[in-house]
Amino acid sequence: MKEERPSVTALSVCFMRAREQGVTPPARILDDPFARHFLTRTWKVGLSVAGTRLSRLEAAFPDGFPGLSTYVVCRHRFIDDALGKALADGIQQVVLLGAGYDSRAWRFAPALAGKRLFEVDHPATAARKRRVLSRHSDWPAVDRVQVDCDFSTQDFAVRLQETGFRPGVPTFFVWEGVSMYLSREVIRGTLARIHALGGPGSHLAMDFDFLPDGPTVRETLWRSTPGFLHALGEPVTFFLHPEEAPGFLQTSGFHVVDLADPGELTRRYVRDGRPVSPIMYVLLARLGDR
Repeated sequence: MKEERPSVTALSVCFMRAREQGVTPPARILDDPFARHFLTRTWKVGLSVAGTRLSRLEAAFPDGFPGLSTYVVCRHRFIDDALGKALADGIQQVVLLGAGYDSRAWRFAPALAGKRLFEVDHPATAARKRRVLSRHSDWPAVDRVQVDCDFSTQDFAVRLQETGFRPGVPTFFVWEGVSMYLSREVIRGTLARIHALGGPGSHLAMDFDFLPDGPTVRETLWRSTPGFLHALGEPVTFFLHPEEAPGFLQTSGFHVVDLADPGELTRRYVRDGRPVSPIMYVLLARLGDR
């Protein structure tokens, strides 16, 4: 994302959620009627023809881009399920790091009654989101705080506390679609800040990329994906195998309580045979002692 422009990645993820709304239940993985409102005119045109074009892509490349799209909505659904349970169990705050055009504030409005949701994001993306929301005053009223934060120059933990976040209170943190673009050092630092902010009973939902094992041509091609993305200007810099995730999180004071790899996401959510990207997974961790 260029410094002065809203995130294109956030729009692409929003597009995937909006497209899923066109899938007929019970095959629909995620129900998000708000996503399409955040798309630009160009993305909305793409949405109108996406069904036919992506169906052809699915047939031609069963483990290609559609696998990413299905993973994204499965990841979102996994986090939704965990968030719904946490809110029912008494979580008092929700923090979305790199919120983009997330719509959980409105989709979870009844469960969020009496609780506060913080959306932390780059000022450019946050500003565009405010402009979109100004046209939708009829959406459910929620206690939602947009926290503008340039992650390259500002500490999100400081910005949160400046805007009303209460440290030490049971909180549900969401950090999705980000770790793969960071360094190990930055991820460790972010986990340390989350751990310092959250109170007993707090949870963190996040995802990781990993390199698949195996000698097949398909697995070899997937291992070459980082180089392809680097050429496109979106270098993937961090990988963590699912077997290593519990130990990695534990050293930062988190205990993994649920982990869904591609096979598990397929089992839980996919009802129409769509492939899920084989190099990504999502997990839920509980904050504990270091």
